[in-house]
Amino acid sequence: MSDLKIGVVGFGARGGLARHAHQPGEGSRVTVVADPTPRSKDSARELFGDDVATVDDVDQLLAEHEVDAVMILTPDFAHAEVALKTLAAGIPTFSEKPMAIRVEDTDAMLALAMENRTRLFVGHNMRHMPVIRQMKAIVDSGRIGRVRAIWCRHFVGTGGDFYFKDWHADRSKATSLLLQKGAHDIDVIHWLAGGYTRRVSGIGDLAVYGDVTDRRDNSDRRMWDWYDEDNWPPTEQKELNPVVDVEDISMLSMTLDNGVLASYEQCHFTPDYWRNYTVIGDAGRIENMGDGSGDQIHIWESRRSGPGRPDAVEVIARADGGHGGADPSLVAEFLRFAREGGITDVSVIAAREAVATGVYGAESIRNGGVPYDIPPVPADVVEYFDGGQQAPQNTRTVAV
Repeated sequence: MSDLKIGVVGFGARGGLARHAHQPGEGSRVTVVADPTPRSKDSARELFGDDVATVDDVDQLLAEHEVDAVMILTPDFAHAEVALKTLAAGIPTFSEKPMAIRVEDTDAMLALAMENRTRLFVGHNMRHMPVIRQMKAIVDSGRIGRVRAIWCRHFVGTGGDFYFKDWHADRSKATSLLLQKGAHDIDVIHWLAGGYTRRVSGIGDLAVYGDVTDRRDNSDRRMWDWYDEDNWPPTEQKELNPVVDVEDISMLSMTLDNGVLASYEQCHFTPDYWRNYTVIGDAGRIENMGDGSGDQIHIWESRRSGPGRPDAVEVIARADGGHGGADPSLVAEFLRFAREGGITDVSVIAAREAVATGVYGAESIRNGGVPYDIPPVPADVVEYFDGGQQAPQNTRTVAV
């Protein structure tokens, strides 16, 4: 089996994800990286070797290089623009999450992928995290009965360094951190609940970082250049992005199409950094106490249990690689999908629904908490993508 030739567009903060696709002689190799900055070009050569080609943008990549698949690892606001070009070229496409920062762009990506029968995949890696997969298995087993409610609290202890010193802090480039961070959690809520949000309302505020006056244009740096765990308390942060107009605390209430009620809370000025999911069924509930290897999932199944006294405990499995082993598994799934097609654990319909919930949730926050109805994806589009994006025989296929 010959190696898939992988093109990478964008080689900044998330560029390292592509290393899992570089397995020369074992099925795939990165052959070209598109990024306009000399630093990113140098980083690509360091990671993939001097044989990797480097170009400035996706247009040059498509014009000058033959690839079997593309990974889009650009900043969020460029995902859709790049994906529409690779999908139009008939190239299996991996788009990092969030799928896009506007609902109309997600729908345009779905429409073009379906029209051209081009394979589309979105990098919702949390579906491959051991904690989420184990919680999903417990839910699917019926052990806690039918799911009735899901609560998620996301404590983003790195928020000031990760999201308020570059483009993430600017709503014109990010829409809301309900996309960059919340799209993960909203997708997990939907997956565990087995449904999608159809009505959302929210409250939120720029409670802390809007008052920090120390600002700097950090476009000449990357996140790890300025990251410092000693940046505490949040009110003493330095060198924030010149524009800071996204919320640093958000709370959403969601009604899903199957009757499940859900809530999502995200705070970017907590000292700790982890996610806590509570899934409540009509015969029990589960809750993760930590989200990394060796942490625990507590299971309550009787009225004899109580605080600190679950009926059972499941230890979160250990896995190697970024995001608790999710990143290598995610990329492996994409490479298999690019070569063979078929059903994947990651869902592009779910990726669109996560963006839509985040976008309309942000609109609610910014309009006094008024509830918004989320337009569903047409049934024929859902059927096509959830059916594995099976292409007719005359569609471009990946060489083997």
